[in-house]
Amino acid sequence: MTEAASTGPMIKVTDVNKFFGDLHVLKDIDFEVPRGQVVVVLGPSGSGKSTLCRAINRLEPIDTGTIEVDGRQMPKEGNALAALRADVGMVFQQFNLFAHKTIIDNVMLAPVKVRKLKKTEAHNTAMKLLDRVGIANQAQKYPAQLSGGQQQRAAIARALAMAPKVMMFDEPTSALDPEMVQEVLDVMTDLAKEGMTMFVITHEMGFARRAAHRVMFMSDGEIVEDTTPDDFFTNPKSDRAKDFLSKILTH
Repeated sequence: MTEAASTGPMIKVTDVNKFFGDLHVLKDIDFEVPRGQVVVVLGPSGSGKSTLCRAINRLEPIDTGTIEVDGRQMPKEGNALAALRADVGMVFQQFNLFAHKTIIDNVMLAPVKVRKLKKTEAHNTAMKLLDRVGIANQAQKYPAQLSGGQQQRAAIARALAMAPKVMMFDEPTSALDPEMVQEVLDVMTDLAKEGMTMFVITHEMGFARRAAHRVMFMSDGEIVEDTTPDDFFTNPKSDRAKDFLSKILTH
């Protein structure tokens, strides 16, 4: 690994534009995420948050610009993309667990297939991770036997099993019943405290205030504000952010 790759920003997005037909969904997006920083992306539906999240992992191709992870540009396809993507853990709204596999097998699968870990090593790591997210006692169950909150925690353990350099969360609690949201946010807060680089799209304002180093507010495909949580919540600069906060915080 080059010196630049080990000391530069973990994520670097430069002049990124993305269109869906005539719709300009990402407009000249530019930012860097230093190592160990927790960035929370807020904004109304349709503002481009999820598209941006997916673009960083190349699940969504971009039309112009560059995206680098750990000093390396995301390749368009092939083995190099698979290798770099393995460094970026993804947790989605839907848990995307394999229904026909036990929780432990879900967590072990990618390390064995992609990282070529021996099964015993993968099993030991998986059990540690399931313990870390508080569901080691559910290891032999199937996804359908778990609550939504437990399934999402299993999905986080599965992403962590690849020893990623950065974790991306795309509205990880929005499909959960209210009483299960906190258990997932607690796991994410612990990860943040441990120094994991995180890029989190969420509607959970409490998490943004408590765990984020930085809030990016998106609207109409643009990053409108990029500041500290304290500054964003107490002193939003733009009318769009003020409008968003007035709707969110009065509920």
